[in-house]
Amino acid sequence: MSMKKFIAEFLGTFWLVLGGCGSAVLAAAFPEVGIGLLGVSLAFGLTVLTIAYSLGHVSGAHLNPAVSVGLLVGGRFSGKELIPYIIAQLIGGIAAAGVLYVIATGNGSAVGSFAANGYSELSPGGYGLTAAFVTEVVMTFFFLIIILGATDESAPSGFAGIAIGLALTLIHLISIPVTNTSVNPARSISQAIFAGGDYLGQLWLFILAPIIGAIIAGIVYKSVLKKE
Repeated sequence: MSMKKFIAEFLGTFWLVLGGCGSAVLAAAFPEVGIGLLGVSLAFGLTVLTIAYSLGHVSGAHLNPAVSVGLLVGGRFSGKELIPYIIAQLIGGIAAAGVLYVIATGNGSAVGSFAANGYSELSPGGYGLTAAFVTEVVMTFFFLIIILGATDESAPSGFAGIAIGLALTLIHLISIPVTNTSVNPARSISQAIFAGGDYLGQLWLFILAPIIGAIIAGIVYKSVLKKE
């Protein structure tokens, strides 16, 4: 794996966490002019869209261990690059969360949930473990189906970033009330580290479920949907 790809994945995941989680932590409930659920959903989608067009030509703009795994299973990514990609994504996400922590606590505020993911008492809507697990598997499955389809060589060229960014926006619109939306282990790990407590105890779900959803999507796309 080239250093250019490593840096691109680091920067891209940094931007996703800073832009997406940053909007949730800093702007979602800002008095009188907060952006709310819709704004946070758009922010996550915009981070992916902007990185897809700026750094996608360097690394493919995975920005997400589940995406890398799904692309590997779908036959679109080299296994020898999987671990370096995931390392770059994790470092980028944690670094962004560190920057966001410094900013968010700069006015004396407590860190709070820090846009971390959770279920049961840590779910925004009080949804239990089963609902959270199903949500994360299904949302990640469709995210990978859209990524694999939009980037297929037979798909219209030049539009993949738009489709993928809008898909992530829609996923957040659906699932923020359930889990605060993960579909990305790097994004979940980065926030849980700083939120601490029970968020760390529930982190396993937001690593496992997205990976399962991505693997299923890779298998389905490669075996059923890919154009011969």
